[in-house]
Amino acid sequence: MTNRLARETSPYLLQHADNPVDWYPWGDEAFALARETGKPVLLSVGYSACHWCHVMAHESFEDEATAELMNRLFVNIKVDREERPDVDKIYQTAHQLLTQRGGGWPLTMFLSPESQRPYFGGTYFPNEPRYGMPGFKDLLSKVADYYHENGSAIRDQGERLIDVLGQLDPPAASAGQPMTAAPIEKVRQKLAGSFDRDFGGHGPAPKFPHPQTIAWLLRTWRASANAPEPDIDALFMATLTLTRMAEGGIYDHIGGGFCRYSVDKQWQIPHFEKMLYDNGPLLAVYSQAFLATGEQMFAQVANQTANWMLSDMRSPDGSFYSSRDADSEGEEGKYYVWTPDEVAALIGPDDYAVFASRFGLDADANFEGKWHLTVRASIEDIAKESGLSPDDVSAAIDRARAILLAERDQRIAPARDDKQLTSWNALAIRGLAIAGRVLERDELVDAAFEALATIREKLFVDGRLLASYKNGAAKFRAYLDDYAFLIDALCELLQTRWEDEHLEFAVLLAETLVYRFEDKKDGGFYFTADDHEVLMHRPKPLADDAMPSGNGIAAYALQRLGHLLGDPRYLDAAEKALRNAWQAMDEYPHGHVTLLTALSEYLHPPEVIVIRGETEEIARWRDSAAKLYAPARLIFAIDNDSRRLPGMLAERKAIAGETVAYRCVGTHCELPVTTWEALAGQL
Repeated sequence: MTNRLARETSPYLLQHADNPVDWYPWGDEAFALARETGKPVLLSVGYSACHWCHVMAHESFEDEATAELMNRLFVNIKVDREERPDVDKIYQTAHQLLTQRGGGWPLTMFLSPESQRPYFGGTYFPNEPRYGMPGFKDLLSKVADYYHENGSAIRDQGERLIDVLGQLDPPAASAGQPMTAAPIEKVRQKLAGSFDRDFGGHGPAPKFPHPQTIAWLLRTWRASANAPEPDIDALFMATLTLTRMAEGGIYDHIGGGFCRYSVDKQWQIPHFEKMLYDNGPLLAVYSQAFLATGEQMFAQVANQTANWMLSDMRSPDGSFYSSRDADSEGEEGKYYVWTPDEVAALIGPDDYAVFASRFGLDADANFEGKWHLTVRASIEDIAKESGLSPDDVSAAIDRARAILLAERDQRIAPARDDKQLTSWNALAIRGLAIAGRVLERDELVDAAFEALATIREKLFVDGRLLASYKNGAAKFRAYLDDYAFLIDALCELLQTRWEDEHLEFAVLLAETLVYRFEDKKDGGFYFTADDHEVLMHRPKPLADDAMPSGNGIAAYALQRLGHLLGDPRYLDAAEKALRNAWQAMDEYPHGHVTLLTALSEYLHPPEVIVIRGETEEIARWRDSAAKLYAPARLIFAIDNDSRRLPGMLAERKAIAGETVAYRCVGTHCELPVTTWEALAGQL
């Protein structure tokens, strides 16, 4: 027997299709039934790679007695938070307001069907009382009784909740109020104060990668490079964090790629799920760190992460899947851990001695009686102790990695969520474009363009983006993140390999973003379009979370596109978004790093270089210029065949028989130059 989720395409919903719970997907059918029967709604939100979602499913949703209670007392709705981030954002915020605690997944909320407003909620509930929490079956009965006995109180609480949600958006800065660098200075101090100077990262465990913060620190250092006292400490914070993560168990030393977070402050033991939305931005920032420092380890990590994305997360059509589960065969991390005997049996004794020393197989087990690989000794120290050269040590490790990867491929792999999300693909496209330039790997650039082609073919319908694709079906009107992240990715792709049609696509997306998502009164961008399904609240999220802020990326990308085209509408929309977020940036700067990055380019506009000429020569100029780490510089090589250039680009004319470069910083433009030496002097 299956329930209604069997008709869905989401891997997470399909995981629950054979539960004895009479699940409904989010939609009118479920709420209409709840109103007709007088039952409250039980809303359960999760995602396929979520460990505790699986635990609650096994304990409660697969249990006949629990399912009988759920079916009798509630109309039950299951939501994939990756498909419906609009629903998830609303009820995560409501949960925090109702419980005064942080949220997470699985999210369990109980709603009034008339208004969709929650009256009680939590996250994971055990099947029996433990961890200081009630048993789920006991909770179900009490929550249902409360609904039927306290209708007036529930309605009053719902009204108060809506009032509070409406007050969450801070007032916008007035048009006459100057926006200064004050929040940027504050966040610099806060990041220094929370920095772990032993292991990198900010704050205690659990530790998340936060690539947008690392990228901001690199930018901060670079912006100070010509100052009397360069901000070397910002560089230290960024590179120590990148180094410790790359050495730790949050990084997959066999297959490449990063897990979602570390449960300890040393980055040793991860929560083993792997998310595309982490790895795209981390690929970008490791590549940028290599460009900035020349540190080969950063290039190695970027190369291996890119290889994992292409080998394990890429669909046959060229786009990218969403995630790998934390569990396999019912155990978290089983796919990734080893024993010394296993490894010794697979590789020769000489290589084993090197590998064991490098990754701690000669030390105590670190994960439930087994060994999860983390770096315990440097290449140089192993070389000194073994009498080998550092190159020989590295070669032995590479041989062992290849053997262990082949062996691991024979194991039962964690489940893969194979839906393709527009926003997460955009993060991957951006990462591949940056990595392809920095690492000089054309196949990464090709992969980025193929993923973009798939989005245009399958997730762009009747002039609008859709959010999710699987099994031939594209679903859900796209959200703010889909548009903003894709415009940002297109700005990177155009610097890597110019194509007129991709600029046209970026402009079309920007027009839709401003027309459909902008708050015309107060500025900023709503998470959903103006013709989206009406929900109990329409949020305008500003803060970074696991992903960068959609408002921050929208302001950042619109500014860059506005400067490239000389289009004041995009610049005005970005400025209004920053004014809308000014109070949030000023009061909580550490939570709004992406918006602060956009603010820095508002205060100090980016440098835009446009190179015109024959294809091979302009590519040589572009690639030579791109060898410098300059995050506030955009370089576009446009050959003489491009004829459909809009806005200010139309004035960047080709000169027959010559290569010419045009340089502008904000609205200030210099005379064009026709020699590489002259351009190099400007740079």
